[in-house]
Amino acid sequence: MSISLITQKAELPPIHYELANEEATVALAGKLAQHCHQGMVIYLEGDLGAGKTTFSRGFIQQLGHKGNVKSPTYTLVEPYEIADWRVFHFDLYRLSDPEELEYMGIRDYFDPDCICLIEWPDKGANLLAPADLHITIEFNHTGRVLSMQAKSAKGSNLLKQLN
Repeated sequence: MSISLITQKAELPPIHYELANEEATVALAGKLAQHCHQGMVIYLEGDLGAGKTTFSRGFIQQLGHKGNVKSPTYTLVEPYEIADWRVFHFDLYRLSDPEELEYMGIRDYFDPDCICLIEWPDKGANLLAPADLHITIEFNHTGRVLSMQAKSAKGSNLLKQLN
């Protein structure tokens, strides 16, 4: 008799992309944004300078934002009103205590008409909405390796459209 483990939520393996430069990061982010047609929570992880904000800029500009996309390192969040979307770009690097997120009303940011890009999600403890898509960016010689892993059905559908 063989016994196999059945899980209710099987995670798909991550998809990896080699990115030669900043332009490649912006292009991939833009391609992902083109297929994003519903509210989404995207976690972005990587060392300082890996390209999380560059990715966010490409994503937000592809959605239709005209102008600069700055890092919300000191403000924690930058809001963008784009057509039918409310987009929130979080950078939690300087967050000293996850409870600060409660004071700013973090739960209000995760409505169905919102796309949330969250840099340094580990600093948010258990106060953040779960990720639909988890992106990791790592240094690789002169470029980067970007890995995307779906964490929900919405994230899985988005990645299927991307490829």
